[in-house]
Amino acid sequence: MSIEIARAYLKEKGYEDRIREFDVSSATVELAAKAVGTEPARICKTLSFKLKDGTGILIQAAGDARIDNKKYKAFFGEKAKMLSPEEVPEYTNHEIGGVCAFGVTRDDVRIYCDETMKRFESVFPACGSSNSAAEFTPDELFEVSGALEWIDVVKLPEE
Repeated sequence: MSIEIARAYLKEKGYEDRIREFDVSSATVELAAKAVGTEPARICKTLSFKLKDGTGILIQAAGDARIDNKKYKAFFGEKAKMLSPEEVPEYTNHEIGGVCAFGVTRDDVRIYCDETMKRFESVFPACGSSNSAAEFTPDELFEVSGALEWIDVVKLPEE
């Protein structure tokens, strides 16, 4: 189970106690917000893409953010292409609904944090299953996920 992969990863980093499991689904931003008891924007969603050379890209962003194709292309040098549902577990070790950056073992996957999360004191990424989450400050998430840098490739609803 991918929650066990995330749990082992977070245990190694000293954050296993942050994992919360729910009796209800947290597979979407809206469901996760209800399960956690917070606003949807504070849910950290992990968006998964693939570059033309096969490199995987994971972007951790605020729950109310959407990819801005112009910004994405300017940063990565090519058009955004999301991973297919079949590719997601291959690249992330997690199924859709529980995708996170915890326990990604492929060397060709790069992890980033989007600036939109810095608006909040803490955010809630999934932990490998469709009924889990953990709470981290944006800086803690950056560090624990092994992110390469803070980027700005999304837009918020008001933009």
